[in-house]
Amino acid sequence: MSDEGATEPADAADGQPPAQQDEENTARAEDRERQGGPQVERLVDASERVMQTVELVAALVLVVLFAIGVFDLGLQILGEIQSGDISDPLVVIGFIDTALLLFIIVEVYNTVIAYARSDETARILRLVIFTGVIALVRKAIVFRTGEYDTAADALLVAGSYGLLTLVLAVLLFVSYQYVGGRGDEPITY
Repeated sequence: MSDEGATEPADAADGQPPAQQDEENTARAEDRERQGGPQVERLVDASERVMQTVELVAALVLVVLFAIGVFDLGLQILGEIQSGDISDPLVVIGFIDTALLLFIIVEVYNTVIAYARSDETARILRLVIFTGVIALVRKAIVFRTGEYDTAADALLVAGSYGLLTLVLAVLLFVSYQYVGGRGDEPITY
């Protein structure tokens, strides 16, 4: 297949005459030459491959951490069943806290994979927001006023959690209304 046959669909999609596209491509190539030429491009390409490899290694580390966390949660549940404390509300809250921490690991994993795939910025933004929402929900579930010296301290922390949750909800709403397209929710396995 010739180069001309490969570029014809792009010409139709751009709506530009082939001659104009050729001029633009030539101008881009000349700009690259002035900025260091092909050697710089090769170095940039190599650094991008290294970065993507490191991102994938980080993703694998998160997979291992998630697997260890799920196994540990299972052991905790079995231990509480054997001890008879499985119905204690604080124990159940501890399980929920651990499960939400595992969900945070999943969202961070999704973010790393989105970076490695060079997904659109709007999708990555939503992944980060989802991670923040899960982290705040986790904090709210394990929140105990008795952990603070005064009621004012507890109220300040509770208000801060509420404000952060509201801000993240507004950011999520704005990201869906004004940034990126629909259908790019962070679910990919």
